[in-house]
Amino acid sequence: MTTSVACAQFAPEFGDVAGNCAAITDLIGRAVAAGADVVVLPELATTGYMFTDADEARALALPSSAPVFADWAAAAGDAIVVVGYCEAGDDGHVYNSAVMLDRGGVVAGYRKTHLWDREKLVFTPGSVLPPVVKTRHGNIAMMVCYDLEFAEVTRAVTVAGAELIVASVNWPLFPRPEGERPGEVITAMSTARLNRVAVAVCDRCGVERGQPWTAGTVIVDPDGWVAAAAGPGPELVLAEVDLALTHDKSLTEHVDLLADRRLDLY
Repeated sequence: MTTSVACAQFAPEFGDVAGNCAAITDLIGRAVAAGADVVVLPELATTGYMFTDADEARALALPSSAPVFADWAAAAGDAIVVVGYCEAGDDGHVYNSAVMLDRGGVVAGYRKTHLWDREKLVFTPGSVLPPVVKTRHGNIAMMVCYDLEFAEVTRAVTVAGAELIVASVNWPLFPRPEGERPGEVITAMSTARLNRVAVAVCDRCGVERGQPWTAGTVIVDPDGWVAAAAGPGPELVLAEVDLALTHDKSLTEHVDLLADRRLDLY
């Protein structure tokens, strides 16, 4: 039995929280109508990304109990939904966060622990590693963008039982050789292959305050191969993924990705 995973790549309008939240609700509904069991939206989907400073982010941030989450939960139906958003913490700090919802409301929250570049001038890093949440559609670990680059984190959630890693991302566009995939997509593929887990990454598209984005949305199967990928514009990407394959970490009779670790050495 497979799990239908959807990533809704779009271009949030910077600063238009109400408009972006309405767009998110619509995208969740479209993904569910297309048969999705798991729906992933980009990083900072509620606000856009290119903040000048923490004060600008704070003015646009939502609390972890934002009323709009109820709208997203209502649109979720039987699906699990993950959305990246700008969080106003009860402690006065601003976080680059993700929320997991189902039809009952908020299932889990996560604050990005690895801040990229100028994010360090805007956000406070989270202090808790990504949770592995047991859902009706599998054991899901949610991360935000740069977190995916750290093997210590992706291996930790694998050991904790994750079948699917979902990452809300905003990948700034970097040069690459003609015909090559974005480096971040290669990282997602490697993460899946080295851990034998599925990986779903939802990027954004467009240009914001002069910054072009990679539009690198991709869904990777547990063998590390791309099952579906987005084009350069707004797109709902879907793929059927067999999460049961993640239960067996052996590649051959004598190769096991977890049992072969040398925990006596590291």
